[in-house]
Amino acid sequence: MARYFNGKEVELLAPVGTFDIFKEVIQARCDAVYLGGPMLNMRMMRKGYNLSLEEIAEALKIAHELGKKVYVTVNNLFSEEDIAEARAYLTFLNQVRPDALIVQDMAVLSLIREMGLTVPIHASVMMNVHNLEMIYALKELGISRVVTSREMELGAAKLLGQHSGMELEYFVHGDMCSVHGANCYFSSQVFGMSSNRGKCMKPCRWDYRIKKDGYVFPTEYPLAVKDMFMYEHLPELINSGITSFKIEGRMRDKEFIVMLVNAYGAAIDRYIEDPVGFDRAVDSKLLYKNRKRDFSTAYAFGRPGLSNINRRYEGTGKFYSTGKVFSTPTEERELSEERVMQLKERLALDKRGEAVRPQLAVRVNNVAQAQTALELNVEHLYLSGDVFEPDRPFTKREIMELCAVKGATKLYLGLPRMMAELQFDQYDGLLLNGERLPIDGLLVTNLGAIRRYKAAGYPLIGDASLHIYNHLAANLYAELGLERVTISSEMTLEHFASFASRCEVPLEAVVHGTPVLMYMEHDLYENTEVMEPIEQEDNYYVSNEVLVLKTDKGENPVHRDQYGRNHLLFAKELCYLPFLGELNEVGISVFRIEGVTYTPEQLRHIILAYQQKISGNTSDLLGGMKPVYAGFTLGALQFN
Repeated sequence: MARYFNGKEVELLAPVGTFDIFKEVIQARCDAVYLGGPMLNMRMMRKGYNLSLEEIAEALKIAHELGKKVYVTVNNLFSEEDIAEARAYLTFLNQVRPDALIVQDMAVLSLIREMGLTVPIHASVMMNVHNLEMIYALKELGISRVVTSREMELGAAKLLGQHSGMELEYFVHGDMCSVHGANCYFSSQVFGMSSNRGKCMKPCRWDYRIKKDGYVFPTEYPLAVKDMFMYEHLPELINSGITSFKIEGRMRDKEFIVMLVNAYGAAIDRYIEDPVGFDRAVDSKLLYKNRKRDFSTAYAFGRPGLSNINRRYEGTGKFYSTGKVFSTPTEERELSEERVMQLKERLALDKRGEAVRPQLAVRVNNVAQAQTALELNVEHLYLSGDVFEPDRPFTKREIMELCAVKGATKLYLGLPRMMAELQFDQYDGLLLNGERLPIDGLLVTNLGAIRRYKAAGYPLIGDASLHIYNHLAANLYAELGLERVTISSEMTLEHFASFASRCEVPLEAVVHGTPVLMYMEHDLYENTEVMEPIEQEDNYYVSNEVLVLKTDKGENPVHRDQYGRNHLLFAKELCYLPFLGELNEVGISVFRIEGVTYTPEQLRHIILAYQQKISGNTSDLLGGMKPVYAGFTLGALQFN
C-alpha cells in the first residue's frame, strides 16, 4: 500500500508495542509500522513490550503480504558490552529484511559497513537532525531518511527536504519531550537510567516551582508538554514535502492506536481524493475526547511558548497507558568517600599501562573567566558557543585579543550546540571568509559542523553533545575529522571503564562543574513574565537573577543563552578530582572543567586544585576544595 499526492509519496507511520497490537494495527489505515525488538531500542522500560525475533520475522511476512512496510528501531546508544549483541541482532535483521532500521548511534553505521549489510537506514529523532549539513553528512554515510528534530518548523523542513533531496519523517501525533532529542541527561545522572538508552525516568513530569528575582511562581509542571496534534493540519504537512507522518505511541494500547491510525488515515485519503473540499475537523472531536493530554501543534508553526505546557492530566506522576509511576523528585547523590574508593578500585582493573600526562581544559562564558584560565596556563581553553546571559557571545576582537596573550595555551572556539542555516552563515563569515583566525581549533557540537569545517584548516575537537558511548562511534568520528572526542556524560562506571580502556582515539572527559542536564528550545523564563508570584524566597546557591527549578529535593539553575534556549544544570557540582590518576590510567588524556557559571575567583580555586592534583602535590581527597553550589556529586559514574 502506498499513498501519493501530486506524484509525492505520503506515508502514515504507526507505532506498535507488541505482536498482538501489530496484528490489529497493520490491518488499519496505515502504510507502515515501526516496532522494537528484544534489545537496543528506546522503549525498554515496559515489561512485556517489544517483539521477539520470531515475532519480528512473522510481522514482516504479514506486512509485506499486505503491501505495507515495517521499520525496526535499533535506536539507543550502545555500550561496549552491547556491541557483540548488536552484531548478532543486525545479522538477523539483515536476513529477515525489514524495510529500514531506525538508528541513533553512529556505531550502527560502522557495524553495517564493516559487516557488509544492506538493510536501509533511517536517522532517528534522537540524532536531532536540524540543519542541511547534518543531512548531507548522513546521506554520505548511507542514511536514506531522516526523522527531523521535534523542534523543527514545517517551513524549515520543507526547505531542508527541497535542498537535500532526503526523505523526511515528521511526528504528527503523540507524547513529546520538552528537551531537544538526545539532549536530556537528567535521568542518567540522578538514577543511572539513560533516556538515550531507552530507560528514561521522566523527570520532566515532576511537580516543579520556579524561582527568580526572589519570588516563587506557581508553575506546577513547567516541563510537561502537551501531546502533538497535527490532524487538522494535514494539508500543510503534505504541502511541506514530508514523506512520512509519524504517530508516537509504542507504549500505548491497541484500541487507542487503531483509533488514531484510522482517523489520520481516513483524513489523508479524503484530502488526496478532494483537496479543495477537504474538511479538517471530521474526527477532531473523537481524537479530542480520547486524548491522553491536551493538544498542541508544538513547533510546527513557530515557538509555542507556554501554550505548549500541559495542565490536563499532569500531577498524577503516572504513565497513563499503564498506571505505573515513573519517578518522583529525587536529589542528586552526594559524593562519598566510600564510593570514590570503589571507583578507584574498579578503574584500576582496566589500567592501560603507562599513561600519557593528562592536560587540563576549561570552557568559559566570558573574557574575565578566559583571562583567569590563561593566567594559570591551562593547556586548553574553550570559548563557549552557547553563552549564558547576561554575557554576550565572544566578539572577533575579543577572540583576537585572547589569542594574542594565550601563550602556550591552545585556544578553541566553541560552536553552538544547535546550528540552523543562519548560524552556519555567521560562522562561515568568521571562519571561512577572510583571514584565518589565530585560534588552535574548534570545539564542534554536531555532525553538520564537522562536515562544514573539517577542510577549513582548524583542528576539530568533539564535544559531549555528540554522544560518543563506544569505540566504534569514536573511530567513525575520527575518520570524519575529529582529533579528540569527549566521552558521553551518561556513562555509568562499568561502561566508562570498558570504553575508555578500549578506545584508541584521544579522549576527553568533563570532570568538574555543572554540565547541562537538559537543553531545550522552551523558555522557562516566560513563566516569570506572565505569572504572579505566590511568595518570596531567595535562591539558595545562585543569584536571584538566575531562574531555578525547585522541588522539595533541591534547586536546579536554568540559564538562558543568546538564542533564547534554556540550559538546565546540575544542582550539585560534578567532581572527579579524587580519582584523576585512575581516569588517566584507563585512557583519559584531557580533563575538562565546565567553568561557565563560576566567578573568576571561584574558577581560579578550582583550576588550582586540579593542577595540584595532576602534579601530585596533594593527597587530600578534594584538594581542600569546597563546593560553590549544593555539594559535590559523581553523576552517572555513581552507578554500575
